[in-house]
Amino acid sequence: MPNGAGTLADVVLGFDTLAEYESGKNPYFGCTTGRLANRTRAGQFTLDGRRFQLSINDPPNHIHGGGRRSLDRVVWHAEAVASGSGADGGSAVRFTYTSPDQEEGYPGNLAIEVTYTLTADDALRIDYEATTDQPTPVNLTSHTYWNLAGGGTVRDHELTLHARYYTPTDATLIPTGQILPVAATPLDFTCPAAVGLRLDELARIPAQGYDHNFVVDGTAGTLRPAARLADPASGRLMELQTTEPGVQFYSGNRLEGQPGKQGRSCQPHGAVCLETQHYPDSVHHAHFPSVILRPGQTYRQTTVHRFGFC
Repeated sequence: MPNGAGTLADVVLGFDTLAEYESGKNPYFGCTTGRLANRTRAGQFTLDGRRFQLSINDPPNHIHGGGRRSLDRVVWHAEAVASGSGADGGSAVRFTYTSPDQEEGYPGNLAIEVTYTLTADDALRIDYEATTDQPTPVNLTSHTYWNLAGGGTVRDHELTLHARYYTPTDATLIPTGQILPVAATPLDFTCPAAVGLRLDELARIPAQGYDHNFVVDGTAGTLRPAARLADPASGRLMELQTTEPGVQFYSGNRLEGQPGKQGRSCQPHGAVCLETQHYPDSVHHAHFPSVILRPGQTYRQTTVHRFGFC
């Protein structure tokens, strides 16, 4: 992405080799996560009277769809979509995968399609669709790590979240079921604020920083603003729109300094994730927007990243 002077920088974290992406050192760089993104308490849920047990890969809970066969670990079919036929008239790549019944413990054969489009006005749009032959929970997201400076930490990045409420969590980062206002807390980004301004206030909580689900203002299902991320030093800006009810803001607390692209260190707080999705652990909270997909229904969501200068 260029800055105001036209200098290019790689603004997402990742690796140079396939082996690194397949390794245990990969903290979900750039992938589609699911079937259930985020955390599910004890890896369990009951659906239509049947109890299902998922893997416990974030003890004592389940996270991002499981372990060996979560959506970030399987091989998807990819095809280019010709210019002009993608959403908003751009060029696109469509990824498809059918997750078989009982993969990672989930019921039903789930047919998934994720299309990444570079639009005619240089936005990055992600469209998700899924159908199932049995009732099953679905919550997909893109787990991209953003650093608009192209290096260093994101403490000086300025973040705006169009979210007046959030879902507080317990000691294992599972929502308590409450929906509380962000006002007068370190989670208030309703006006632009530096990521690092109040980050140290959260150092001793279980998340070790920001790792919170925010309730996006407006009506879920409609494409609306969710976040604005800016790097004042470089002038780079990203605006995020989504149809999803929530956005998980993660401040890269558990990055371990592993080498990334071209040997670049992935240091703690070296990037932020803005994961548009349904709320964590929705299968246990009936008042949260439902993540249950049934035969005959189609799961759909869209997230758009627009880039510019601040």
